[in-house]
Amino acid sequence: MSSDSVTTAAPVAYDIRKILTALPHRYPLLLVDRVASLELGEKIHAVKAVTFNEQFFQGHFPGRPIMPGVLIIEAMAQAAAILAIETLELAGSGKLVYFMAIEDAKFRTPVEPGCLLDLHVGFVQKRARVCKFWGKAMLGDKVACEVNFTAMVADPPEA
Repeated sequence: MSSDSVTTAAPVAYDIRKILTALPHRYPLLLVDRVASLELGEKIHAVKAVTFNEQFFQGHFPGRPIMPGVLIIEAMAQAAAILAIETLELAGSGKLVYFMAIEDAKFRTPVEPGCLLDLHVGFVQKRARVCKFWGKAMLGDKVACEVNFTAMVADPPEA
């Protein structure tokens, strides 16, 4: 290897089995189906396959099913939790990642059944217990939602 070459780790991808080991969420509230790429300390690109079988479509809205905006933000938060847990090397620790603040949320395009929702999330600031993120949910080249949010890393509840 020449002295002027730089080695960088390739982005990591996760299947559903690895997601289940990283997140405590389970059906019906697990909203990340795949991680397309994860760059530790930087950003994550996760995917949510939106299907008509989702429980929330039964009532939101009959005749015009639309994924609730709060669940789009929750999907981005779950992607952020994977990014934080992996970056801070907390996998297997039982630590949980909780919302502290949601800011500047903007909803641009409705998310309907049958689409793939691309979740792009990155660090704005990271500390051992509190992290700030930017997030953008995309439907192809259209922005569905943009948001900034803060989360805290907490110990698991005592049994």
